[in-house]
Parts: sequence; structure tokens; C-alpha cells
Amino acid sequence: MMDETTLYEKILGIGSPWFVSGIQFIASDKTVEVHVELEDGASLSCPTCGQSAPRYDKRARRWRHLDTCQFKTQVVADVPRIQCPEHGVQTIEVPWAQDNSRYTVLFEAMVIRLLKESTASSVSRMMGLSWNAVDGIMQRAVQRGLSRRGKPALAQLGVDEVAFQKRHEYVTVVHDARGHVLHVAEDRSGASLGGFYEGLTAAQKAQIQSISMDMWPAYIRATCEHIPEAEHKIAFDKFHVNQHLNQAVDMVRKQEHRQLMRQGDETLKGTKYGWLRNYDDLKRNLRREIEQLARAANKTGRAWVIKEHAKGLWCYIKRGWAERAWQQWYQWAIRSRLEPVKKVARMIKQHLWGIINAIVLDVTNARAESINSQIKMLKDKARGFRNRERFKTAILFYCGGLSLMPEKYEMATHYNG
Repeated sequence: MMDETTLYEKILGIGSPWFVSGIQFIASDKTVEVHVELEDGASLSCPTCGQSAPRYDKRARRWRHLDTCQFKTQVVADVPRIQCPEHGVQTIEVPWAQDNSRYTVLFEAMVIRLLKESTASSVSRMMGLSWNAVDGIMQRAVQRGLSRRGKPALAQLGVDEVAFQKRHEYVTVVHDARGHVLHVAEDRSGASLGGFYEGLTAAQKAQIQSISMDMWPAYIRATCEHIPEAEHKIAFDKFHVNQHLNQAVDMVRKQEHRQLMRQGDETLKGTKYGWLRNYDDLKRNLRREIEQLARAANKTGRAWVIKEHAKGLWCYIKRGWAERAWQQWYQWAIRSRLEPVKKVARMIKQHLWGIINAIVLDVTNARAESINSQIKMLKDKARGFRNRERFKTAILFYCGGLSLMPEKYEMATHYNG
């Protein structure tokens, strides 16, 4: 029959030269202490260079472990320090915990798994940890993941800004074609994106085939400064172009609605979202309703038709055909006598080169919108982030596609008895 010390050796995944010397139950604190010792005469080595080194002294340390039934459990050990001729005094590694961590690898792994399913506040309550302790585990997990990340897939990149708080504060997010976040930086300046490009080698920059983004000037400048032939790789996202067109239609609707209301005509009252929906997604009765409104509200109807026609211009394959189609659309829009539509038409003409790139390269920022949805969900779950660094860490934790578990996790879960 297995005794308690052997049981905990198996639970912790340790073997020679470490052994469990005793188990102590402290009733007043409802705590179980697992005392671990190093065998006499065990050889010691420097954790930096791996060379054998003499013992210098020892330090008492303790680590939080997974609960034993309903009782808080701690691992307690006197950990030797060695005197390395090259690296000086160093604390040796222990198999059940990462360096400088106050938790066993199994405990950290449990917290990481829980964080994937819940909020930091919930995990804090569930595991009896402070919020800062949970955040520290998350930060270490992200640092591990980033250090393990191999060469990123750079062929197709997406760039977008994500709102940090409601005061027009943003972070810049760069992602790859798989939807994995590669880079998160302060605000949405050119330096934010430039910092990512500066971390790439010339060979990595040459791998980039397309960079999907909105028409934010700072991102365009940073990309042109750092990426060779950027003018052929920058692709302005269909979603953002359609967003500008929708805003133009809504502005025309508002103006015409005010004019009609002064005449006692409520034709456009409550119709805002009908004009903004995708026509192809509308049911037949709603299509008829919009078509009738378009005839009754002349200006809004014209703006809506121009917008819908533009949405159909993304299906071209050849650059020449796409350019001619958009130029024809521009002439139509600029003669519409609708100032909001004309304003968007001028913007589209100025950035037409990037729109054509998006069409020819068949690039969209759909993955960025998916990532934005994920980030919005984690912001809602966390009820916002007061600290920008924690916000950036959370994005990489949940959306970075990183390997987060401690290095010694496999060793701890597979006991070699």
C-alpha cells in the first residue's frame, strides 16, 4: 500500500535526488505542508551553464500547490545555492516549479486553464489568489509563449486599432493570416506599427505579400517607410470602405429627414438601419420596403443606390477592369450633388491604389474584425481594463495562439517512478 510521502512524490512528479520527507497538517490554517528535501551528497550544478559547482548555502522556500481536497497545500523545501566560478552564487532549479515562481507548475497550469474559460476576477476568487497574483501568472505565460514562438507567418498581415477605453484611446494590433496576434503596441501612431516592422529582418520583410489595413495615414506612412514595394502590398479593407459609405448614406438620410419633417412628412422616421443593412441579406418584403423608400426619399435613395453599387465592385479579378469600374463609380458619385457621398468618393479616389490591391490580392480584414470581436468580449467579461499593459497582455494571452504552459509541466504530469 502506498504511503503518503510516496503519494505526494507521484503527485508532484519528483524523484531522486529529491524526495518528500514528511507531510504536516496545520489545522489552524487549514493547510497541508509537503516537505521536500534533497538527498545528501547529491551533485549540484549551475542553472546557467550546467557545470558542477560546490554548495554555497541554502534558503527556505515555499510554493503554493493544488489543494489537497478542501485544504490549501504548500510545498516547503530548503533549496541549495551554489558558487559557480563563472556565474557566481546561483539558486539551483527545482523540478516542481519555474524559476522565481511562488507556485508549482501544476498550480500555474491550472490557473492558466481556468483563465482560458473565465475572468481574472473569477479565477482570483476560485483559487484564493490576489488579482495581482493571477495577473503575474498570466504575464509569465505570455512571456513564455512569446519566447517559444517560432518564425511567424508573415505572408499576409492585418493591422487594426482597437479601442482601449472610451476616451479615444487605442492600441495597435498586428495579426497573421491564421488570426494570431503577433504584436500589440501603444496608441495608433506610426511608431506603434513601425516598432513591429523594425523587429523584422530584411528576409522577413521580403516575405510579406499583403498588409490589410484601414486608411489611417500613420499606418500607411509607417508601412511605406519600412516595407519594400509597400504601395503594391497595402490593401485597404473592404469593411472600412463600406463603413465610410454607410456613414455617408446616414448623413444624407439625416439631412433629408430634417427637411421632410419640416413639411410634416415622416417617411424616413425609424428607417436608419434599413439603409445600412446588406441588401442581399434582406428578406423579400424588406427589400420591397427599402426600394419604395428609395423612390419616396430621393436623396437618401440615390445615396443608397450609389453605396450598394460600390459594394458590388469588389468582385473583379483583373486590375485594369477593377480600376475602370471604380473610376466610373467615382464619376457617378462626384456628380450626385450629395456632399457626404462626394466626400467619401474623394477619399476613395485618393486611396484607390490600395483598394485595387485588396481586390487583386483577394485580401480582406475579416480576421481583424473577428479578433476585434474577441477583444471586445474579453473587455466586457473583465468590465474594462484600467491598465494598458494588462490589456495588451490579455490580448496576447487569448488571441496570440501562444504555447502558455510552464516548461516543466510535462515533467510534473508524467512521473517516472
